[in-house]
Amino acid sequence: MYGMRAQDNAPALHFRSDRLSRVNGELYFSTRENTLEGPFANAEAAAREVQVYIERMQNLVVNQ
Repeated sequence: MYGMRAQDNAPALHFRSDRLSRVNGELYFSTRENTLEGPFANAEAAAREVQVYIERMQNLVVNQ
């Protein structure tokens, strides 16, 4: 899928992937900034935190 993120200079090809993974039996999500966030008790908790993370990152861009 072609698209631009706010910090991109030009459109690029981005691939969607499942960002949830288990590391040593614990559930985490990965970010575009190459961080692992977690651990989370279950997939629902991780999904909620993904939304919180996205909102936090969007607020950082708006407030700059």
